[in-house]
This record gives sequence, structure tokens and C-alpha cells, in this order.
Amino acid sequence: MIRIINGTTRVCGVIGNPIEHTMSPMLHNFLAERAGMNMVYVPFRVEENRVADVIKGACGLNILGLNVTVPYKKEVIASLAEIDLGAREIGAVNTLVRVEDGYKGYNTDISGLFRAMTERNISIKEQAVIMIGAGGAAKAVAYLLGREGANTVYLLNRTIEKAVELASDMNRRFAKNVFVPMALSDYQKIPKGSYLAIQTTSVGMYPGTGQAPIEDEEFYQKIHTGIDLIYRPLKTRFMNYVEAAGGITINGLSMLLYQGVTAFELWNERTVSGALVSQAYELLKEALAEYEE
Repeated sequence: MIRIINGTTRVCGVIGNPIEHTMSPMLHNFLAERAGMNMVYVPFRVEENRVADVIKGACGLNILGLNVTVPYKKEVIASLAEIDLGAREIGAVNTLVRVEDGYKGYNTDISGLFRAMTERNISIKEQAVIMIGAGGAAKAVAYLLGREGANTVYLLNRTIEKAVELASDMNRRFAKNVFVPMALSDYQKIPKGSYLAIQTTSVGMYPGTGQAPIEDEEFYQKIHTGIDLIYRPLKTRFMNYVEAAGGITINGLSMLLYQGVTAFELWNERTVSGALVSQAYELLKEALAEYEE
């Protein structure tokens, strides 16, 4: 089917560097086509120190909305007219929505993970959680866990100083001592119990698929549900360990899908149906399978 571009076509896109790997155009153009919307989505490679120029130019061109990927999720904040509370709290923006005098910034990674969990009936409230990693993606995850009322979060990181920094920030933000920083090597000190675990590091990502952040099979006996933010491969070594120990798993593709769906909904002020979300998931899954062959 040939897409007709005309004077009423709305334009959205994603800015980043590099940008060649992005799956967002596939997702958003699929959603627009199936929803019968006159919208196109394109990737824009943005060179260093040009973000402010790009946002000003996008506003002048009346671009409907933009996604923001690495390395500009923090830098773009200075160019916004408004910012959502959640994005402000974690200091990172991945979605821009057109407003009267520019763009409002959101972080749909938060809602993407939450919606992926809700779809699988996975609760955060009063849960005991093990969180692995304290890098860029971890801050959004930690914010979600604090916001949704996790009971205790054991925050493991290879560098203990980063775990302490993130835990202190979140405990201060939510005014309660929920986050417990620990060195990754001290994972055996986590009390016995049944935990929700969220893996936020790049360990196990293609091509290093033979790795997991923790290689001790006994550790995984503590996990009833394991979520890995990695989506390539679709099943990581971390997930294999969780399943072998009897737990259930979710890969990062669900989060990727829902953060994109949330952005699409913000731009177009409409809800994407569950049936269309399912179709989009299969599209992305098939594309990843072909990419890995």
C-alpha cells in the first residue's frame, strides 16, 4: 500500500545519534496506517551540540511530536517549553508533544514499563524488589517503583557508589527508606524471600548473549518474576535462569512497545486499541527475529 503524503500530513520522528538501529519508524508508521491517520514518522540523526537548533526548527516546521533517544534525553530539557512531573523528577525526556509555544517533554519509559507489567497483572505495590543496575535506564525504573509503592528495593550495582547515589536520591524523593544500595557481588546477602526482579543493565544484550549479570543459579530461586529491559535477544540468559528456577519473565520488547504506544497516544490524543497493540507487538517481534537470523 502506497502512503499518500499531502498538505495535511502530520510529521513525527525521533532524534538521536546513532539512529540507524531504531525500530520506532516501523512501529509508529504501522500504528498510523492501521488507525487510518494521515501521519508519517521519520528518524533524524542529530549531530552533537545541535539539539537546541533542532527543537527550534521542529517548532518552526510545526512537527507534531518527537521521540528523543541517546544521547540527548537530558540535553533536550533545556529547549522545552514545559516538562511533565515524572520526566522532571528523573531528569530525562524521551517524548516531545507540541504545545502552543514549543514542546512539552515526557518520559514514556516509565509508563511503558508500567503498562507492560499491568498487561501481565504484575503488581508493584508493597512488593519486595531486586533491581539490577544503576545507570540511565535504572533511574526511570527506580522512580516507577517508588511512585507505585514498592515495599523494599534491593538496588544492586557493580559500582556501589552509583547504587548509593541512586538509592539516596529516590529515598529522599519519596521521603522513605525503600531503596537499599548493595554491591552486585553482595547479592547473596539479600534476605530469603520471593522477589520481583528488574534487570536494567546491558549485560546479555546482543552480541554478548551468553552473559547474565549474576551467574549463580541459586540466586534465581528467589525470583518469582524477572523483567529484563533488553529486547535483543528476545530471551536473555537472565530470563533463562529465572524460568529454570520456576519464575515467569518479561522481555524489554513489551516496554519498548508501550513507551512508543504512549507517545503515539499523546501526540494524537487518542487511545490505541488492545488489538492494535497486539498486532504491533507481533510486527516488532518478527522484525527482531529476522534481524537475529
